[in-house]
Amino acid sequence: MSLKPRVVDFDETWNKLLTTIRAVVMLDYVERATWNDRFSDIYALCVAYPEPLGERLYTETKVFLENHVRQLFKRVLESEEKVLGMYHRYWEEYSKGAEYMDCLYRYLNTQFIKKNKLTEADLQYGYGGVDMNEPLMEIGELALDMWRKLMIEPLQPMLIGMLLKEIKNDRSGEDPNQKVIHGVINSFVHVEQYKKKFPLKFYQEVFEGPFLTKTGEYYKQEASNLLQESTCSQYMEKVLGRLKDEEVRCRKYLHPSSYAKVIHECQQRMVADHLQFLHGECQNIIRQEKRDDMANMYTLLRAVSSGLPHMIQELQVHIHDEGLRATSNLSQENMPTQFVESVLEVHSKFVQLINTVLNGVFSFSSFLCGTPGCVAPRLGNTGLADNKTFYARMLAKRLIHGLSLSMDSEEAMINKLKQACGYEFTSKLHRMYTDMSVSTDLNNKFNNFIKTQETVVDLGISFQIYVLQAGAWPLTHVPSSTFAIPQELEKSVQMFELFYNQHFSGRKLTWLHYLCTGEVKMNYLCKPYVAVVTTYQMAVLLAFNNSETVSYKELQDSTQMNEKELQKTIKSLLDVKMISHDLQKEEIEAESTFSLIMSFTSKRTKFKITTSMQKDTPQVQNL
Repeated sequence: MSLKPRVVDFDETWNKLLTTIRAVVMLDYVERATWNDRFSDIYALCVAYPEPLGERLYTETKVFLENHVRQLFKRVLESEEKVLGMYHRYWEEYSKGAEYMDCLYRYLNTQFIKKNKLTEADLQYGYGGVDMNEPLMEIGELALDMWRKLMIEPLQPMLIGMLLKEIKNDRSGEDPNQKVIHGVINSFVHVEQYKKKFPLKFYQEVFEGPFLTKTGEYYKQEASNLLQESTCSQYMEKVLGRLKDEEVRCRKYLHPSSYAKVIHECQQRMVADHLQFLHGECQNIIRQEKRDDMANMYTLLRAVSSGLPHMIQELQVHIHDEGLRATSNLSQENMPTQFVESVLEVHSKFVQLINTVLNGVFSFSSFLCGTPGCVAPRLGNTGLADNKTFYARMLAKRLIHGLSLSMDSEEAMINKLKQACGYEFTSKLHRMYTDMSVSTDLNNKFNNFIKTQETVVDLGISFQIYVLQAGAWPLTHVPSSTFAIPQELEKSVQMFELFYNQHFSGRKLTWLHYLCTGEVKMNYLCKPYVAVVTTYQMAVLLAFNNSETVSYKELQDSTQMNEKELQKTIKSLLDVKMISHDLQKEEIEAESTFSLIMSFTSKRTKFKITTSMQKDTPQVQNL
């Protein structure tokens, strides 16, 4: 075939082309040679001499598609009760045929349509050279547009009504044709998938909106029926069953963007609308420690706004009362040991309950702190010396990581322990508490020190420290790994050491980097996410400031961490999908490289990245 422009008889060429595209759009067999010839014919029309015929080809193709869809619409309408099945059959055929047509018209798409297509600026400000009401579309897009205008929109009330009825039948236990229902609903998505802005808008307006309304109405009535015939325990079980069924139903029929919206609507109608009833039953369930009901109550309440605080309060009161009951009738003989061990017994019971029934979601110290039964989680066996160590270790954890409800509550508890167990038991606890107050004053003085330097000092970060007495805190001073602090922190560390040495000569600072945390803002993402990280995690993340991809060797060199700690730190970032591993496997190797995941998302704009080293371990010297 010659690529040179030539005179072309449009009518003759179009008649040959029409026979082929009719076969293509109906998925009839087309020989390879015929396909190639028609491909050449389209090229010849687009570059025809003396005038290109691309615009006329576009117009005739549009007319063909309009007539073809009108014929299919008539057949669907005539099928009466089989409308969904016929619609689905023709859609499957037509959508596939449209893809083939788009391939056949590739030259027209790229050389004629794209060159004449409206830009975003044209659409926004207007352009006199093109009909604004009829913008040019690529052939595949044009075919879908014809289907939307001439098939879906005229059938919309009938289609939507039938779909809603079929899904209601599914909820009632019938078994509709899943393939047909999903295919019809998916056509509402597919028909505008080419749109760069709001590709789901049509689907949401035509189907999702009415479906959510009907879903709300259905489950409002369903909740009313269940409440009339069920106890609270039975109601919660049945609601959880309905939610589970609806999740399965969503995946059978709907576009993934609808899943969360549908479940939310169900939760609103069956849980949020009946919070007064559920909250009213909460106290009795918790006081009797009905574990299955507590687990179900927690699962339901955590999903709705204002649902969970009432349950937390009831559980807090119950634990408080149990702590009082356990320590109210102790004998004077060996009272310190009895006091601590009695509360540890209560603690052990509720830790187990919270971990197994409520997925360990609550901070136990927040429940107990400030009550006579306040102790930290026990990790060892009984014995006053061990219990003292455990309490001190967990107090340290609360103070350092800011987990206390209030410093006044901590001080009140230490004073109660002093009355029950004596001064010797609490002397170090008092020193720990005092260190926190002193550190607040030190930070204020350090900030003033920075401001009064002859040369203006910009630390570049917000910097806060705790200065802790070595003998008072149950901390290990020998970290599990060497560590080179990131250069972004060096100036702050150096300036604080200068400040501290000027004020306290003869004292030595030992930096416990393994206990430090910081906040890192991720400026490379579409949202201003802030991650609360350990210093080790910060050091790894900061390495990506220079490159989106960093090797394991580079991380070793920049952080100076040993293999165990470095791999643990990297894994914590892999687990939250903030970075990716080039080898796509769990094992981290010397040759591994890691990349930032540019599509990272989180439900919260500020979140904490945990690691295993932050969890409780049997080693009392580690926090």
